[in-house]
Amino acid sequence: MTDPWVALPPDADPGVRLGELRRAHEAFTSGGRVETPVRSVVGQSWRRSARARVCPDGAARVELRADELGPYRDAHPLARVMPMIRELMSAYAMDGEHLLAVCDAHGRLLWVEGHARARRRAERMNFVEGARWAESEAGTNAPGTALAVDRPVQVFAAEHFLRPVQQWTCAAAPLHDPHTGRVLGAVDITGGNGLAHPHSLAFVHAVARAAESHLALVAPEPAGAPVRLRALGRDEALLVLGGRRIRLGRRHSEILVTLALHPEGLGGDELLIELYEDESVSPVTLRAELARLRRLLGPEALDSRPYRLRAAVDADFETVTRRLDSGAVAAALGAYAGPLLPRSQAPAVVRLRSRIADQLRAALIARGDPGLLADWAYSPWGAEDLAVWRALAAAASPERRAALLARARGIDAEQRA
Repeated sequence: MTDPWVALPPDADPGVRLGELRRAHEAFTSGGRVETPVRSVVGQSWRRSARARVCPDGAARVELRADELGPYRDAHPLARVMPMIRELMSAYAMDGEHLLAVCDAHGRLLWVEGHARARRRAERMNFVEGARWAESEAGTNAPGTALAVDRPVQVFAAEHFLRPVQQWTCAAAPLHDPHTGRVLGAVDITGGNGLAHPHSLAFVHAVARAAESHLALVAPEPAGAPVRLRALGRDEALLVLGGRRIRLGRRHSEILVTLALHPEGLGGDELLIELYEDESVSPVTLRAELARLRRLLGPEALDSRPYRLRAAVDADFETVTRRLDSGAVAAALGAYAGPLLPRSQAPAVVRLRSRIADQLRAALIARGDPGLLADWAYSPWGAEDLAVWRALAAAASPERRAALLARARGIDAEQRA
């Protein structure tokens, strides 16, 4: 299957594709139609750009003046990893007459470096330090779209929403805080159409991961950081607390997931109902489990009357729901490591597990992106998901549709047997 995040399929002629994309861009800007061969990630970005009332003949706006840029940039967390980014990317940018750029989470370019000729050309379209290249300001472009979907992406020539930018091709990847997962910005390589190659996307993705790893070393997690709970795709949750990594037993995992859902706390009777499907379980049993959990976590971690965690909790399942609520479907799928505590029968866990999976599936089907649908369908939890396989078949290219429909029919027959 063609990678939907790579701008050109291996067998595509760049010149032919450029003409097709220019015609498709004109069809969209004149009539709102997204036509073949526009990739789904680009079509969705064009729609977001149009909703934001971005003018196709406009330009990015400089938001940070020279006197504001320096202090803001020096204080930004990404300043700590710029030497590494330069070391990894400068030679590549200079040799290929490209630019390397790093922006903040708002899409404002903090550093733009590289070949002098490319910098002079880029200045004509305001691809300069201090300018804001978020999708809502500059339409479809690699750093802005990478921030919007929270994953690496290429944008080739006329895939850019702004016509003055369609002479360029770029690849960008988001940069995250290694401790919290919060998006800090994006790293970008911008240049000619030769960048429309899988290697440039892989390269910028590798630079982003290296920068995040380096940031974890030079900026250790601060004291008082939230408790991190990882419970997706695993039967025994992982808790990071005060620098300790604690692998929890199944019942303790269920307790912590339930308490994370209720930061205000739960009374003993309420917690008993949320945890045990067997109504004959006594409060004494629950109190014994909580006593063992308190010994494991430390006396300062857990309150009683009501039962609640004292520290803020950064839970992976809440990351998925937040991203879904904001419409970031690709980012939500990227954070979804599998069903929540898959073997748990605790009523609270069962409800939440079903709700997260159902909301994510519905969002994927509604989005109709073949790459995202394939990520779900080919996962262990999506292998028998008939609705997703049917949606994937409907969204796939004609040459793959027959095989996918056959797979969907096979699943349907197995489920009816």
